[in-house]
Amino acid sequence: MAGFSALRGQGHWPTLLAAFLYFDFSFMVWTMLGPLSSEIAESLAIGGFVISESQKATLLSIPVLAGAILRIVLGFGVDKFGAKKTALASQLLVIIVLFYAYFRGASISYDELLVVAVGLGFAGASFAVALPQAGQWYPPKLQGTVLGIAGAGNIGVVIDFLFAPKIAELWGWESVFLVGAVLSSIIFVAYIFMAKDAPLEVYTPRPKKLRDYGKLLQDRDTWWFNLFYAVSFGGFVGFAGYMKVYLMNTYQADMSAFGIDILNEPNVKVVAGYFGALCIFAGAILRPVGGAIADKFGGVKSLYIFFGVVLALVLLSASVTLPFYLAIGVLFLIMANLGMANGAVFQLVPQRFGKDIGIMTGLIGAGGGLGGTLLINTLGWSKEAFGGYSAGFLIFGGLVLLAITGISLVKTRWRTTWGVSAGGRI
Repeated sequence: MAGFSALRGQGHWPTLLAAFLYFDFSFMVWTMLGPLSSEIAESLAIGGFVISESQKATLLSIPVLAGAILRIVLGFGVDKFGAKKTALASQLLVIIVLFYAYFRGASISYDELLVVAVGLGFAGASFAVALPQAGQWYPPKLQGTVLGIAGAGNIGVVIDFLFAPKIAELWGWESVFLVGAVLSSIIFVAYIFMAKDAPLEVYTPRPKKLRDYGKLLQDRDTWWFNLFYAVSFGGFVGFAGYMKVYLMNTYQADMSAFGIDILNEPNVKVVAGYFGALCIFAGAILRPVGGAIADKFGGVKSLYIFFGVVLALVLLSASVTLPFYLAIGVLFLIMANLGMANGAVFQLVPQRFGKDIGIMTGLIGAGGGLGGTLLINTLGWSKEAFGGYSAGFLIFGGLVLLAITGISLVKTRWRTTWGVSAGGRI
């Protein structure tokens, strides 16, 4: 396994750290609406707008959808203008949106929140900048570990669930946007001094044109990777974004009792944030582990295992309403395996598309965002149409099964073609 010790003396660690921090806090901002969903819904209701389950799902999914589309835009920016300039421009827009939401406060309308949600998509698109900037500094044999570390910035959503509900309880939900704006400003300054684009002797940029995107979209492997990432990252960000809504709708009484008896925390929304953070933490922290496992055993074999576990647990969740503690354990394992699958997918991508990693990170990241958008809206539709989430879990399970079938269809061709020339384990 290409362990973390192998990174010593390689690449540029300040850039790797900057990429992690940039993606970490960007991911925190991107998913900010999820842990605030209940508080925002209550605020809108006070103003006379009662939000439905489908409207709530739409609000939560728009940052994910916008992030998916903008990843392609920022991926193009990385190849055209460099990762650092692209990151700083995007971060500045995010800071402006966060301050706007704070100053509008409780008087903000649902339509304005939809616009804010689009702006937060720029934070989600940071994936298309952080990963290639970190990866450009390191050799192919370390890509799984390096991109896993940079991608582990998605632990930012854990910070959301741990602190956002409590901050909202103490000072109002709009204050969370102020905290996000201040932290994003600090990261903006740190990024200026820490991050560097790889020098020409390490990485030679090849600016791409729109027709280059079209050429890559004609490659069937692009679509396979989009499918795999729509399941792994789409599943992770989709469950993360909808986690609090799901827990509040399904296990509110259990969490209330747990909070009062054990945590001395009577606010069930805060308790829901704690349990959501626990489950999401598994997927966030284990992403680099998944990349390292794929470096040793191969990305294809690793994806078989990770997706297989997810499929079994999703079908279990669809079949029965699990007891509270068992449901938390199942969600924890689902998120853990989705996180490791994220690392495994991006152990394979640089081997197949090393010369086009900027564009491909954007394209594949877009697929992941679209998968998350689909999952959030499917869960919201399932709850509104049937009063539960079984249908939503079944549909996602079908997508996981499709991905496993896809791996079976491509593994032989991959191993006998670009897998040989790449010199890595696939």
